[in-house]
Amino acid sequence: MTLDDARVQKFLAEKEVVLFATVLPSGAPLAMPMWFLHDGEGLTMISVDGTQKVRNLRRDPRVAVVAESGTRGTAIRGVAVQGRATFLADSPERKTLVERFHAKYDPDLARLWNGQVMPPNRVMFRIVPERVRIWGLG
Repeated sequence: MTLDDARVQKFLAEKEVVLFATVLPSGAPLAMPMWFLHDGEGLTMISVDGTQKVRNLRRDPRVAVVAESGTRGTAIRGVAVQGRATFLADSPERKTLVERFHAKYDPDLARLWNGQVMPPNRVMFRIVPERVRIWGLG
């Protein structure tokens, strides 16, 4: 399975939040809800620099991401991605991704940032999948 599979792309397009897990220094996982962007080649996220999850990524780039929907009474569907995160430096690509974040998450993102510009204490990272699993997507 790959991230560019049409079923995966359609399912992720319906999601606003995913669970994002990094590796703590002890080896234990740290899972957090995160906003994200997706395309056929990866997932992109933004976080505050210096938070535990960002420190974890700088030490160990291995991550897992899970998007899920459904309950006992309905069909449970989901996507799980394992991969590695790389930080994106300021560039035209990153500016385009910021615009995509605003298109998806405004007005909440603009309110959080007090405008359209990504604050200097934020970092953007891209997750390149090494393994993609799906369930319930047909």
